[in-house]
Amino acid sequence: MQRLGWILATALLCSCKAEPPPDQATPAAATEQPIQSGVDLVGIDKSVKPGDDFDAYANGGWRKATAIPEDRSGTGSFVVLVELAEKRNSELLQSLEAAKPAAGSDERKIADYYAAYMDEAGIEQRGLQPLQPELAKIEAIASSSDLARVLGSTVRADTDPLNSTNFYTDKLFGVFVAQGLQDPEHYVATLMQGGLGMPDREYYLSSDKEMADARQKYEAYIATLLETAGIADAEAKAKAIVALETKIAKAHAPVVDSQNVHKANNPWATADFATKAPGIDWATFFDAAGLGSQQTIVAWQPGAISGIASVVGNEPLQAWKDYLTFHAINHSAALLPKAYADLRFGFYGTTLQGTPKQRDRWKRALDATNGALGDAVGKLYAEKFFPASSKAKVEEMVQNILAAFGERVDSLEWMTAETKAKAKEKAKTMRVSVGYPDTWRNYAALEIRADDALGNRLRAELYEYKHQLAKLGKPVDRGEWWMTPQTVNAVQLPLQNAMNFPAAILEAPFFDPKADPAANYGAIGAVIGHEVSHGFDDTGAEFDAQGRLANWWTPEDAKHFKESTKKLADQYSAYEALPGLHLNGVQTSGENIADVSGLAIAYMAYRKSLGGKEAPVIDGLTGDQRFFLAYAQAWRSKIRDAALRQRVLTDGHAPANFRAQTVRNIDAWYEAYDAKPGDALYLAPEARVKIW
Repeated sequence: MQRLGWILATALLCSCKAEPPPDQATPAAATEQPIQSGVDLVGIDKSVKPGDDFDAYANGGWRKATAIPEDRSGTGSFVVLVELAEKRNSELLQSLEAAKPAAGSDERKIADYYAAYMDEAGIEQRGLQPLQPELAKIEAIASSSDLARVLGSTVRADTDPLNSTNFYTDKLFGVFVAQGLQDPEHYVATLMQGGLGMPDREYYLSSDKEMADARQKYEAYIATLLETAGIADAEAKAKAIVALETKIAKAHAPVVDSQNVHKANNPWATADFATKAPGIDWATFFDAAGLGSQQTIVAWQPGAISGIASVVGNEPLQAWKDYLTFHAINHSAALLPKAYADLRFGFYGTTLQGTPKQRDRWKRALDATNGALGDAVGKLYAEKFFPASSKAKVEEMVQNILAAFGERVDSLEWMTAETKAKAKEKAKTMRVSVGYPDTWRNYAALEIRADDALGNRLRAELYEYKHQLAKLGKPVDRGEWWMTPQTVNAVQLPLQNAMNFPAAILEAPFFDPKADPAANYGAIGAVIGHEVSHGFDDTGAEFDAQGRLANWWTPEDAKHFKESTKKLADQYSAYEALPGLHLNGVQTSGENIADVSGLAIAYMAYRKSLGGKEAPVIDGLTGDQRFFLAYAQAWRSKIRDAALRQRVLTDGHAPANFRAQTVRNIDAWYEAYDAKPGDALYLAPEARVKIW
């Protein structure tokens, strides 16, 4: 599933242990309650044959009855939980406001950040004033060294490239800090490509009508935004900015290349950047970026870094000043007066996502507060909304699924004993964190003011960047979390050989402590299996039990694994998301492997949990039927075409409706739903992909 997006503002880890949230589980009733099936019977479309389209069968009724909210690009099971977390976070904010927390406390910072975001009158009154210091620095650029200093000073923390395929940033470069690919004992800084205002290079380079239309509207957006800011010659500058970004896009590595960890393993001596990527005053750049003391920096996309540096050296300073001015305004537009915020939403929300209506301001304020003070909000969230009983039950499921993985490995006829032993060692040592981290970040030094919305955001971004840089030279923290408890998602961390399952995803329809095990294993169990399997997908399988990039495969096993992954990639490349737009099975390979393997492992763990007995029939469905139905319903979704196009082009995940069809690779599904030759989803036994 989609893992970490932008790494937003937080601070240094504190050394204190987190207090476990109190158990809020409701005591058992005196009389035994009937078991709930945990699946949505109303959402089924029985006019569809399961073997032809299992997603439509499981979710067709729901899809016909459901409209996408005007303020969203799509809806589905994840959105249900996002809205639940949103409601809970709103309750937390209201309680904080009523409690009047002490100045300087995390609770006060949360309340003030939110209040500043909601202060529309103050934002209108201040206009562009909060952005003037940054705009003045850009205007003062008079030399290549000045340009390098500004480019370096605006670098911010970028996404984890191992956990995101769409890690573009509007900063020319992004920096990610983690343990070295081949040195798990030390942190290293990684430089990654950026500099684009649209989601991916294809938006600049593709000849498709939709992409050409997006480029035209992007140029118009730039011009209007500059005009609104009172900048002269806005149309000419907009044209030049798009032309400059197109040159940057041509230098960018494609998504599939960026996913290839072997192409990314390029430690460069900082002194060598000048010869390997001429065009930028790198010494000045690194000093301004806080990286001047580093002896080595990893170039994740070396060709892109060299290509972008060449563009920097060959384009006139005025072109870069116009480019930086636009991006400074664009980056902050959501917290500038309404005219700017509306223009930004019109392009990024409506044009690129197809969303007709901007979300209510209070919802955007909650999102922004979560981004800037994620652990502070998360601690309150976990204490109030995640009972210890749920944590214990999910941890038990995780151990059951890890045990099932070990058994699955033992049963693989194609794998040698040597590779099996390494795989089992990695699974056995995998660190599993459920609900919330053991330690919380400390925000004491982060200045938050109730009357400075934009300043709060910019300070929080810088605070996060400094938090990342502060890891350099310190011992590696293998317990570090990359998601907050209130995040509806989960993540596998190959470098840490660890998994995070935030509290907010451990809710129905993914996890319901009152539901029958079939539904829980089919939904959250498959998510757990998915994340376990990410440790053994086409990227995860490159890392050993210590998180070191290392080959632990025998040649014959590696050959079989690659053949199987190609077979699965071909299966997904045959899917057509929109007319003429097919999935890229290689781009989505890691997620597809994790889906197939995770579902198979979750099914094994479910059957093992029955202790050799057959599950009861509930609501007319057998246990196996409920298991697979819960899986498909966990992936129910409805998405706008523009958002779907962006996802196919930029995301490492297949669209949700195709993920629901993963069942076609699982033998037990055929028996559960009587899928036979001639059905659209039917695969002959030898064509079903079994990797783990």
